[in-house]
Amino acid sequence: MTDEISFKRCRNSCPDIAFKCESTADLKPLEEIIGQDRALKALEFGLNIGDKGFNIFASGYPGTGRRTAIVDYVKELAKKIPIPPDWCYVNNFRDPTSPHVLKLPSGRGEGFKKDMEKFVAEAIRALRKAFESEEYAQKASGKLKSLEDERKEHVNKLSKMTMDAGFQLQQSQIGLLLIPVVNGQPITDEQFASLPPQTQDKIQKKREGLEGKVRAAFRNLRELETKAQEEVKKLSQEIAAFAMEPLLEAIRESYSDCKDVIQFVADVEKDILDKLPMILQRQQEERTNVPFNLQPPAEDPTQNYKVNAIVDNSKLEGAPVEIEMNPSYYRLFGAIEKEARFGALTTNYTMVRGGAMHRANGGFLVLPIERLFTDPFMWESLKHTISTEKLEIEEPGAALAYILTKSLRPEPIPFKAKIILLGTPLIYETLYALDPDFKDLFKVKADFDTSMERNEKNIKQYASFVCSLCEKEKLMHLDPSGLAAVVEYSSRLAQDQGKLSTRFSEIADIIREANFYAKQDNSKLIKRKHINQQLEERVYRSNMIQKKIEEMVQRNLILIETEGEKVGQVNGLAVMGMGDYAFGKPSRITASIAVGKEGIIDIERQAQMGGPTHTKGVLILSGYLNDRYAQDHPLGLTARLVFEQSYSGVDGDSASSTELYALLSALSGRSIRQYLAVTGSVNQKGEVQAIGGVNEKIEGFFDVCKSKGLTGNQGCVIPESNVQNLMLREDVVDAIRQGRFHIYPVKTINDGIEALTGFKAGERKKDGTYDKGTINDLVQKRLAEMAEKVKAFKE
Repeated sequence: MTDEISFKRCRNSCPDIAFKCESTADLKPLEEIIGQDRALKALEFGLNIGDKGFNIFASGYPGTGRRTAIVDYVKELAKKIPIPPDWCYVNNFRDPTSPHVLKLPSGRGEGFKKDMEKFVAEAIRALRKAFESEEYAQKASGKLKSLEDERKEHVNKLSKMTMDAGFQLQQSQIGLLLIPVVNGQPITDEQFASLPPQTQDKIQKKREGLEGKVRAAFRNLRELETKAQEEVKKLSQEIAAFAMEPLLEAIRESYSDCKDVIQFVADVEKDILDKLPMILQRQQEERTNVPFNLQPPAEDPTQNYKVNAIVDNSKLEGAPVEIEMNPSYYRLFGAIEKEARFGALTTNYTMVRGGAMHRANGGFLVLPIERLFTDPFMWESLKHTISTEKLEIEEPGAALAYILTKSLRPEPIPFKAKIILLGTPLIYETLYALDPDFKDLFKVKADFDTSMERNEKNIKQYASFVCSLCEKEKLMHLDPSGLAAVVEYSSRLAQDQGKLSTRFSEIADIIREANFYAKQDNSKLIKRKHINQQLEERVYRSNMIQKKIEEMVQRNLILIETEGEKVGQVNGLAVMGMGDYAFGKPSRITASIAVGKEGIIDIERQAQMGGPTHTKGVLILSGYLNDRYAQDHPLGLTARLVFEQSYSGVDGDSASSTELYALLSALSGRSIRQYLAVTGSVNQKGEVQAIGGVNEKIEGFFDVCKSKGLTGNQGCVIPESNVQNLMLREDVVDAIRQGRFHIYPVKTINDGIEALTGFKAGERKKDGTYDKGTINDLVQKRLAEMAEKVKAFKE
């Protein structure tokens, strides 16, 4: 007969004396990441290797400290890395739709922007002053006077030539006309028509001969005017260049180590000289601005001399660390903004905005992988940026040629940063299998565990973690009893007596809620009773469905027996999850047998209510029966198994041993104790295997028994390999200590059937038989009888 386990093995209690302090206030706050040695080693490798493609996928579940661990580690590492350069966009004077990018030493981007703003303001003042000066007026007058004298001389010669030929030059809307002069007076067209034909012909011939000379003379005059304009333009440019030279030289000297800046300054100087009249006219218009002008303002050429500093690293003390937990395409890759002006959307290079990728360039970027899939452009754009090492800003629709409107195409920025993705193991496996680029771009996997060893060192570090949490969030500190309760609950979360949970977010919530109850209790420290109160209150807020089920069991609406014995009927245990809360739910499992050849029929599967894992468990039962009892003759059995009053489907194999016990009971005729509930899966060799949720299952049956009345006989049969997972509630442990509830660990089906029936299972002899009267002997004989009946029926 299987012996029950002691109450001491049902919960790995943590003694208060394990903590040599009066409270966590006496401890040193945690300064390192605990329980994630494997992940930290992967992080250290991935963050320090500089080769292409060694980006990191941090695999784990929320609450394990992934983000905190990565951010803390990366920030420390970033301090040792040089600050990356600043990046600015400036106007491309040759192609304004493709702004140039400038690379400046870290912290100088904003300075250059301000220097250019200062230059433009001072240059305009200098130009205005230069062109309003007496010196410029004298030089311009001198240049124009000589050209004007030459022009007058040409005009006088032309007038004399035409007068000598008997004509007078006259300006009209269609150009210059040669008007005949008769008797010293110009004549009209009517007077010309009244002249004799011979006189008209003579005048016309003179006119035709004179027109060629007049055109030649006017060409000379136009050349003189052009020459005058060129001379004035040249003079203006010389004056402007001289006026701006000190300002330009100051910028060239400040940025002598930046070739791109020097080239941009040269382009600005050339553009100012080319657009000098427009600039001066614009300044004049601004000084005489008309209020309520509804006309679109004229273009201001000086707007093209501004600097758009999209990355400013002046405040960094090392490489940048960007944590973007809510990424969108524009937040990641930047945007080209637009503004409405007089009914139209316009943009220019000053409206280009950088994103998290720009700020992280030269450093580190942390992203949640799930969010990247909310936008079809983000994931592909991220991969493209990493593989090409070029960071582009463009409209997402334009990238796929869906939108072909005219817009800007800024010059790409060289990109080199370490990308760290946060995601679950399932997402990692999916991407690795289905995305051919993923394995080349994210070559380092940092696996964050959900548990760690429960040893003296880790317990002390756990206490330091609690200390740092209390210090950081101004919570009450915990006394040794409170710390012990937290450690015990951590093992409960880990579902293992020898482990501690690394789901620190849940541990932190426990302490925060316990802090609330400690305040209500006017306590100066959080104690075990406050931790226990918090756990009880949390369960009470979420266990309404569980209590409803217990009530239905009490009222026999759900049939669960906790006393007596029955043949072919067993209490199975399952776990029901309600999102934030999971609890154990007993279920009646029954078996019926008959002569036949259909084998074991899973009613749940036939009704399409059974999952694949449950179906596998049932099929294993056939293998067990064949291996144990069908060596000399075929099974002549038709058996049906069912979860009674199950309406929502069944999956998992944790009830396979339970179903086998019901079947063996039905075949042997031996009754099963209804005050015991069973869990555990089984293999074809009859070994009982570990299952999940053992604590919830035991506590679920205990609560049902307690609601119907504890008799002192009730208990659970569990796999022996699950004993190490026991972290039962204190009230359940107390009942076991008092002998009012029992836990029976079993290794094999033989152990389990003995515990459930009180009869020996029986071991197989060399001749293949079993000891007379044992369970296996009765089953073997019954199956042999059924096989004979099947044979006789056929004959």
